[in-house]
Amino acid sequence: MNEEISKETVHFAANTGKVTGRVLWKCLRAYLRHRQNKKLTAGKGKQTVKQLIKQGQGASSMEVSGESIRTFKRIANKYGVDFAIVKDKTADPPRFTCFFKAKDMDAITAVVKEYSAKVVKLQGKPKPSLLKELKKLKDEIAKAPRKVKEKFKENVR
Repeated sequence: MNEEISKETVHFAANTGKVTGRVLWKCLRAYLRHRQNKKLTAGKGKQTVKQLIKQGQGASSMEVSGESIRTFKRIANKYGVDFAIVKDKTADPPRFTCFFKAKDMDAITAVVKEYSAKVVKLQGKPKPSLLKELKKLKDEIAKAPRKVKEKFKENVR
């Protein structure tokens, strides 16, 4: 945790009593170098299309169904693939297009293979309707004989 914090912050140390122009100039140059290096190393995982294209390695795309986007994100992050998801709002059921960095083709094929296997598995096994299950249970309970309670009162003196 501490290493992550130290990577994200910039620490300037000047071992002088007075801050001279030269020391200030060195600190500013170090800060600008740090910012330049941070821009060059883009983040991993989900990004915007603009960030993905800026990396200059080309991009390939694939359509993803709306119900399984969360599954796709999990698998892509597992393989460390940089991707961007864009929603096409003009289509009646909204469609999602996923863009990848072309450099990660081996990882992309692994992601697509695992994702398609999961989608096929989910589509092959229909989800049971909870309302139908509840109705069946209600009918079974209604058909079961009820226990008759006997009430009697004893007079004790």
